[in-house]
Amino acid sequence: MSGIPLGVLDLVPISSGSTAAEALRNTIDLAQQTERFGYTRYWFAEHHLNPGVAGTSPAVVLALTASATSTIRIGSGAVQLGHRTALSAVEEFGLIDALHPGRLDLGLGRSGGRPPGQTAGPRPTTTPVVDGRAPNGLKIPPRFSPEHLIGSPRFLLQQQLLHQPGAGPQDYGEQVDDILALLRGDYRSADGTEAHAIPGEGAEVQVWILGSSGGQSADVAGRNGLRFAANYHVSPATVLEAAEGYRAAFQPSCHLDKPYVSVSADVVVAEDDETARELATGYGLWVRSIRTAEGAIPFPTPKQARAHAWTDADRALVADRVDTQFVGSPGRVADQLEQLQEATGADELIITTITHNHADRVRSYQLLAEEWQRR
Repeated sequence: MSGIPLGVLDLVPISSGSTAAEALRNTIDLAQQTERFGYTRYWFAEHHLNPGVAGTSPAVVLALTASATSTIRIGSGAVQLGHRTALSAVEEFGLIDALHPGRLDLGLGRSGGRPPGQTAGPRPTTTPVVDGRAPNGLKIPPRFSPEHLIGSPRFLLQQQLLHQPGAGPQDYGEQVDDILALLRGDYRSADGTEAHAIPGEGAEVQVWILGSSGGQSADVAGRNGLRFAANYHVSPATVLEAAEGYRAAFQPSCHLDKPYVSVSADVVVAEDDETARELATGYGLWVRSIRTAEGAIPFPTPKQARAHAWTDADRALVADRVDTQFVGSPGRVADQLEQLQEATGADELIITTITHNHADRVRSYQLLAEEWQRR
């Protein structure tokens, strides 16, 4: 499968007993290592008010990483547009591109819940899912509803702190249109006034849309002829509808003449299955902290994770994520990634790996890359 590129998605996780500074140093090291291992791109997610995640500003971490690497593409997975303007996004990435031209991926995501009028129900897909499996056996679990997260005090406080008082987000599709116009250099306001983002205009930036369903994000990516990233690691239940929705909406553009999809996966690889399962022990407890609206905790050790008294409600809360994490030897995980690629038709795969120990995380990416290149 070496013809299918592998990329990296990094949340800049903080391990229990560690610090944000150490997490950032680990991120720089991992970017350098994965560049050497042959990974195609290195993306940073954006998260706020999470005690165990230091990746609050993709652009800032990108600037640091760009200076420490030379060939790997670097980008956002994703910049959350709900609390920023089109101009701020273009100018931030334009600054980085000015010194590191031709290496940036500007991944754009919505934030703040669904747009008005969009429902949470499943969208039609041509791929039958029977007993929780796609035709090739890929696990497609029941849908997870995030409504309790969107209405939680922590989420509401986050929205309050990220927005200027009284400010409301621009329509996502319109905002993406403005970003593309600013990058091209042909932006005009409603009254015809020109605006030129310098730096930013003419930047050699690949624009991506990230989405977890076949809704607005997939439609915006398709109609603009942009690259699309579907999140199996965040919402495995909706990955098929996301990829299909994007392809159905796709229109050729100056960016692409045919659809291009990447799909993300949570992965832990070790020399054998037993060791990998041990390294992944903390994942369920970490996901639980996110799903309870507590905010991602510092990633626990296996011992800390085993000390948690799990309830049936806890297990149900994280089951879709835990059951779709790919954990095991290089051969086992590569087989599962091939299955994911086949089911979604992905043009590339984005790998996110979190372990308590940084060396184990680096080793996981190394073992996977070596196995992938052998296929």
